Amino acid sequence: MSQSDTPNSPDEIEDSSAPLIEHLAELRTRLIRAVGAFIVGIIIAFAVAEPILQFLLTPIEATLRDLGDPSPTLQYTSPQEYLFTLFRISMVFGFALSFPVIGYQLWRFVAPGLYKKEKNAFLPFLIASPVMFLLGASFAQFVVTPLAMSFFLGFADVSSIFANLLSGAVDTAQSAAVVPETSEGVKITFFGKVNESLDITLKFIIAFGLCFQLPVLLSLMGKAGLVSAKGLGNVRKYAMVGILLLAALVTPPDVVTQLILFTVVYGLYEVSIFLVSRIEKKREADLRAQGLWFDDDDDEDDSDEAAKAETPAATDPEEEEDLSEDVFGEGEEFDDPMIEEFEDEDAEYDPEAKPKDGPKDGKDDGEDDDGMVNKS
Repeated sequence: MSQSDTPNSPDEIEDSSAPLIEHLAELRTRLIRAVGAFIVGIIIAFAVAEPILQFLLTPIEATLRDLGDPSPTLQYTSPQEYLFTLFRISMVFGFALSFPVIGYQLWRFVAPGLYKKEKNAFLPFLIASPVMFLLGASFAQFVVTPLAMSFFLGFADVSSIFANLLSGAVDTAQSAAVVPETSEGVKITFFGKVNESLDITLKFIIAFGLCFQLPVLLSLMGKAGLVSAKGLGNVRKYAMVGILLLAALVTPPDVVTQLILFTVVYGLYEVSIFLVSRIEKKREADLRAQGLWFDDDDDEDDSDEAAKAETPAATDPEEEEDLSEDVFGEGEEFDDPMIEEFEDEDAEYDPEAKPKDGPKDGKDDGEDDDGMVNKS
């Protein structure tokens, strides 16, 4: 055996490690392209970060105007705060812009290891995921954030601002919603910070965007057979508790936003149960068309029939007599010499018993084979 044929030769080790090296090289290429797309997205988003910031702060601006502030203004208290705020916006929206490229690179890396049926099953969920995130983010921006801002700002200032408007006092600071001066106490004024206001808005957008992924996730798990509609329905009460805990963690500590998030996520949970049931019905229809689906009732019937077949049926003596008459004829007896011979052999042996037919061939006991008398 030559050295190249030995099991531990360098050539064999290199050949066996070649697929792993190819996968690592492919992963490296996909990561470089994804990171490059992310950097390009950050640059593009940073160029339009200020218009994006104005768009994100629209709910708080509208709330302040509704509460009587003619010129809503937000402030920053540190030199680098505004720059970091714009950079955060560019990071978040740069990822959003580059997500199609990142998702495509991920798909190109995973797809060669999947069967065609698995590709067809996974691709719709890959498309639905960003759509559902965009839907959740839009719901947070246009519905949840305005309600939350109205609750936060109006809870403290609504009564005093309405009193100010009714009394005709309009000498308010243009940069704040102000409680009018009183003879006692201090004047309470709202000076909003850019960074903190943006934090609340982004938290709502990300939280609702991720929560809207619930139907996609559960439908994908149902497609893989990991969950069922019946199982999701059985754990509905535990899901409600989990959704309440999620609402308490990802939203500010107020009842309004928690109830909104709970209502939306629980509705998505029910939608997920419906989608999983549709997937199960479609799978059942496909298996029935292929002849591979068996109902539980059919399995029970088959087992009962098999048990009846294995259990010997009780016979009626009259039926046995009728059967024998049908075979041998009524009133007839079936004589078989072989059966009689076996019956004679089964009889008890008696050494003193004499033969029924006497001596064979007409010979007496005293005669031998030659016809001579045996005198002894």
